Amino acid sequence: MTTKRKALNKLVKLLELEQLEINLFRGQSENIGGPRVFGGQVLGQALMAAQKTVELERKAHSLHAYFLLPGDMEYPIVYDVDRIRDGGSFTSRRVVAIQKGRPIFSMSASFHKHEDGPSHQIDMPDIPGPEECESDLEAKKKIAHKVPEKMRDFFLRERPIEIRNMPGEGMFEKPRKKPPYKYMWMKAVSKLPDDYHLHQCILAYASDMGLLSTSHNPHRLSFADGNLQGASLDHGMWFHRPFRADEWMLYATDSPSASDARGFNRGSVYTKEGILVASAVQEGLVRIIKNKK
Repeated sequence: MTTKRKALNKLVKLLELEQLEINLFRGQSENIGGPRVFGGQVLGQALMAAQKTVELERKAHSLHAYFLLPGDMEYPIVYDVDRIRDGGSFTSRRVVAIQKGRPIFSMSASFHKHEDGPSHQIDMPDIPGPEECESDLEAKKKIAHKVPEKMRDFFLRERPIEIRNMPGEGMFEKPRKKPPYKYMWMKAVSKLPDDYHLHQCILAYASDMGLLSTSHNPHRLSFADGNLQGASLDHGMWFHRPFRADEWMLYATDSPSASDARGFNRGSVYTKEGILVASAVQEGLVRIIKNKK
C-alpha cells in the first residue's frame, strides 16, 4: 500500500465514527502538527454523524457551524445529534460536539432529496490548472533542510488532501502585501469509494484549509512570523451539485472584510471542468500578538 493510500485511508477511518447509542457517535482525532484539533476534522465528523441519522437518498445541501472551544487531540470527540425535523423534502439536524464534558462545536445541517429546477452559476476564474502548480509537499521538500531532523519525517509526511497553490503563492513563500484573493487546487490523494456522503464530508474537511489565511493577504501576515493568532470562529457551507473529492477541485477564495481582529472569508469550489459544486463562508480570528514590554 502506498503512503498516499495509507494517508487517505486514515482520513476515511477518522470519518467513519463509532455509534455509541441512538443519535450518539464518537470520533477520534488526528495530529496535524498544530496545538489543537483541526477544525475541518470536526466539520467532517459532525456532518457524517448527522448523515448517519438521515435517509440515504437525502444529501446535505447546507451546514452552519460554530467553533466554541479548541479541541484536544489526545481525547475522542462525542457527537450528539438532535433530529430537529423530517419533512417531505427536507431533513434538519443539529449536532453538538462534546469533549471532556463540554461542548466544543455546534452545527445545524439540512438535507434535501433531489428535485428538478432552474440552474445557473457564475463562471470559474481563468487561472492556471493543477498541472502548472506546485504541490505543498514539493514545496516542503525544498525547505526540509531547515527543519530539525527529529521533526523532518513528520513535516514531510503524506497528507490525505493534496494542495497545489498558484505559482509564487505557496504556503512557504515570503509574505507580501497582495489583494484579498487566493486560488488553490485540491483533491484527495487517492481514489475514494463511490459513497457521495463520504465525498461531502471530505470536502467539508478540506474547506477549512487555507480559507482564513485569505484575509491575511492585504496585511502581509503569516503564521510563520510567530506574531499571529488565528482560529476558525464559524463556518457555513452549501453543496450545489454532485462532485468527486478525489478529482481536482479549484478553491477560489476572497476576503471582503477584516475588522475587530476578525477576518471574513468566502470560497467557491469548482470542478476542473468549471462546474460550481460548493460554496463556503467563514469568519476567523486574526489577532496580532503584541510584544510584551
